[in-house]
Amino acid sequence: MLKNTNEIINAILSKFNWNAYEDNKKEDHIKARDIYNEIGVYTINKYEILRGVITKILDKEIIVDIQFKSEGIISINEFRNNKDLKVGDFIDVMVEKIYKGQLILSHRKAKIRLAWERAKEAYKNREIITGKVIGRTKGGMIVRILEHIEAFMPGSQIEPKPLYNFDNFYSEVYNKSMEFKILKINNEFKNIVVSHKALIEDEIEKQKKKFISELQPGQVIIAKVKNITNYGAFCDLGGVDGLVHNSDLSWNRINHASEVLKINEKVKVVVIDFNEDKNRIQLGIKQILPHPWNSLDKNIKIGNKIKGKVIAITEYGAFVELEKHPGIEALLHVSEISWSNQLKLAKSFIKIDDVIEAIILTLDRKEKKMSLGIKQLTKNPWLKIKEKYKEGSSHLGRIRHFTNYGIFVELEDGIDGMIHHSYLACKIKQDILKLGDIIETVVLEMDVEHQRIHLGYKQLMKNTER
Repeated sequence: MLKNTNEIINAILSKFNWNAYEDNKKEDHIKARDIYNEIGVYTINKYEILRGVITKILDKEIIVDIQFKSEGIISINEFRNNKDLKVGDFIDVMVEKIYKGQLILSHRKAKIRLAWERAKEAYKNREIITGKVIGRTKGGMIVRILEHIEAFMPGSQIEPKPLYNFDNFYSEVYNKSMEFKILKINNEFKNIVVSHKALIEDEIEKQKKKFISELQPGQVIIAKVKNITNYGAFCDLGGVDGLVHNSDLSWNRINHASEVLKINEKVKVVVIDFNEDKNRIQLGIKQILPHPWNSLDKNIKIGNKIKGKVIAITEYGAFVELEKHPGIEALLHVSEISWSNQLKLAKSFIKIDDVIEAIILTLDRKEKKMSLGIKQLTKNPWLKIKEKYKEGSSHLGRIRHFTNYGIFVELEDGIDGMIHHSYLACKIKQDILKLGDIIETVVLEMDVEHQRIHLGYKQLMKNTER
């Protein structure tokens, strides 16, 4: 009997349309869900933020409908500052707890939660927010932002310039709307740090970029000297700084910007160059002034004798500023100071601020270059050297220098001759001949053009073996 029953059931099930059954079941589920949603039957989570409508205002409670199976209640104390509250108003609420089927809600906590979410969004997007200073501490100000959050503004974040009188600032801005940027959010400790200075700096940076983008090389601007350094002066162009390097301050050579400028002095500057990416502006002052070379007397030419003051000394020579033409410098090379062929530095002959007389050796008005010579004011002793030091003649001299290839002997002031080591006696060594020794030499060869005299030593010795 059972066997026949099982066979009958299996036969029925084999003919049953399961797909149609599943489709009907799914359709019924969707209808049921829509009905539940329509009557407001759904799950409420603790701490969830919802939107509700006020249905009743009682002595101690506010009744709010949030489309749940039961209405929620909020303590009327949360609305003590809202005198315009009325039935029908929509408000945000947070579910605090469900007690015996009754929803306990909070409007205040919902506003704080939403304000924190807004603060996080503003921080992420670097937005500007508004707030009010409501208190002060030793290190800064307490600020209420987004109406419901208290944040901290450090003293260093109030103004770009250091703020020394907190009391005055606090009294001026207390409970007044200000704009801020959020610098830091600590979700764990619910701390927010804000800055008013960041807004000002951002605005300054925008102004800088706009100002620089509109600059043109050669543009002349009135600026104010802001700071003086060893390498130049920083000038305020109206919120944007530019640098005048020492070399661009004056056509005259100067050592320090303070020689020609003073702090807070207003000066006319010209834009030489600028870098938009780095916000750097290179300025000049001397470029506005006439170039000294433009006023150089047209009658001045090569061979003229001129006077000037030594304004700089280097290893290779000195720079001389022409006496009647301030700003025009000429190079006095060390080789043009003395007829001597002995290597000496320029400072061995002259010093800073010396007034000298010289001959113009070269003059290039186009390149604005001039070179001078002092030795040309005296007779060249080498012109008579050939007569005085004839080949084969012997002369006494002082040993001035030893080299790997021989000895330099000073025959007279500024006149040296060289004894090659092959012309020394075989047994003569440096430990026998010493600096300052007076020895007798013979002139072997004379080269006046290159100011060279080749001397011999062993040629004067009868017995080279002694």
